[in-house]
Amino acid sequence: MSITLGVILGNRDFFPDALVAEARRDLVAVFKNLSVEPVWLTEEDSKLGAVETWADASKCGDLFRANRHRIEGILVCLPNFGDEKGVADAIRLSELNVPILVQACPDDLDQFGLARRRDAYCGKISVCNNLRQYGFNFTLTRNHTTALSSQAFRDEFVNFFAVCRVVREMRRVRIGAVGAPPNAFNTARYSEKLLEASGISVNTIDLSEVLGEAARIAADDPRVRHRIDQIRAYADSSAAPADSLVKMAKFALVVDDWMSSLSLTATAIQCWSSLQRNFGVNVCTIMSMMSEKMMPSACEADIAGVVSMYALQLASASPSALVDWNNNYGTDADKCVLFHCGNWAKHFLPDIRIGTAPILGTMLGEENTVGALEGRTPAGPMTLGRISTDDTAGRIRAYFGDGLFTNDPLDTFGTRAVVQIPKLQELMQFICLNGFEHHTAMTGGHSAAPAAEALGRYLGWEVHLHNPSQR
Repeated sequence: MSITLGVILGNRDFFPDALVAEARRDLVAVFKNLSVEPVWLTEEDSKLGAVETWADASKCGDLFRANRHRIEGILVCLPNFGDEKGVADAIRLSELNVPILVQACPDDLDQFGLARRRDAYCGKISVCNNLRQYGFNFTLTRNHTTALSSQAFRDEFVNFFAVCRVVREMRRVRIGAVGAPPNAFNTARYSEKLLEASGISVNTIDLSEVLGEAARIAADDPRVRHRIDQIRAYADSSAAPADSLVKMAKFALVVDDWMSSLSLTATAIQCWSSLQRNFGVNVCTIMSMMSEKMMPSACEADIAGVVSMYALQLASASPSALVDWNNNYGTDADKCVLFHCGNWAKHFLPDIRIGTAPILGTMLGEENTVGALEGRTPAGPMTLGRISTDDTAGRIRAYFGDGLFTNDPLDTFGTRAVVQIPKLQELMQFICLNGFEHHTAMTGGHSAAPAAEALGRYLGWEVHLHNPSQR
């Protein structure tokens, strides 16, 4: 994935010019390898293309401001001590509001003479001090100094890309609420105004409008037939009656049209239990297909839940799912069962098939729950997290943590997984004592750190990163 970054090379004139020239050379190689498009001063714009003086800062600020529609983040690179005011002035003049990564190049023990001495270790502190004075939030590399040619820097850089993605998209995402939360689920409550204050817009449609519009679509409509073909290609539908597939296809068409008309990215759908009572089907398969296409969809009209899904999707650049913290796993304190009845993206379910929702079926008739998915998530790395609007405190709160999917035995139905999370009991204590919901979001890979960094540092939310020693 490509990204456009504003790049500031810091310099102090009494340090060797070769250090800046080498840093530029090393960055060009990194940018090429990681598909980064840099916006930075050229060697014709300033000495060595670096920022040192007020004039350099003005040129850099003008350049960034002219490209503000493209720039997703800023890299501050310090080959030497750097000019603390020049860096901060350039960012202020750019008028950008994007994540900032501050990197400093390390000195070598055998090169402390005047020809190779950097002092970037010290200069980074001064630059950060000025950024703080100017009111900018910024991200640090894990180690205070990191060589540009090292794998450690590349890993840090990729992590920063995820931070930039989350910040950019979360500030402008448009969510669709299809129906009302189930009356019995107070945990699906959320503050639309708190979300809006962070740039997250919620648009609503009554479930009756969707079902009414679906009823007006003919069963032999070519779009219905095409959508049924897509459903059959997506998952094993051999156990799904034809009329259930027709209902799912009609529902999908109406929701697709509505989302397109409002440029919506994600949805939360009232699925318990109006759809089963009034439409005679589960739409889990349709929600799964949307999540697989990176348009996350949450059940039980859990808007904060789908916002959580979207944040993790952005951090990991892969599909996400909403799950229940559902069961202990025997006596293993660091393992538990994640479950839903279920609408997880195919990404999590190599054995995906369309079935029913037996729990709902006990009250509503299992024949009215066709469309729920069956499947087991195999072993691999995973991240989980939850966003919650704390209305009484007037703030948005979240937690994130990394863990593992395991292949431990699990005999049950629905979409399901066994996970291992270090210090899980501490996390459960935190969730309960701080009023978080029984839903959490999950994605593959380990993305807790960039998600927490993006939402905590740059969106200003209160974020708990579980077990940070695992970073």
